[in-house]
Amino acid sequence: MTRSAFIQQHSNLFWYTPADQKEDISDALLVERVLNDGTLEDYHTLLQVLTPHRVAEVFFGATERQAGNYYPEIRNFFSILLSKYAH
Repeated sequence: MTRSAFIQQHSNLFWYTPADQKEDISDALLVERVLNDGTLEDYHTLLQVLTPHRVAEVFFGATERQAGNYYPEIRNFFSILLSKYAH
């Protein structure tokens, strides 16, 4: 699946983004929305679209302010998961 197809298929995660700007969604926003509000299946598909290494790079590269956008339990879970399997 392509990045564009993934965004279109999961457009409900980006409901506040105008349709003509959805193609410009950053990797950081894509990862944040899928981890916070997507399903486990969405996460697995995201790994195919961006690769596990890229998802981990975006997740761990988040600034302190950006990291605050993740729910605490999501941040904890994916910190453990991505540290173990994506680095």
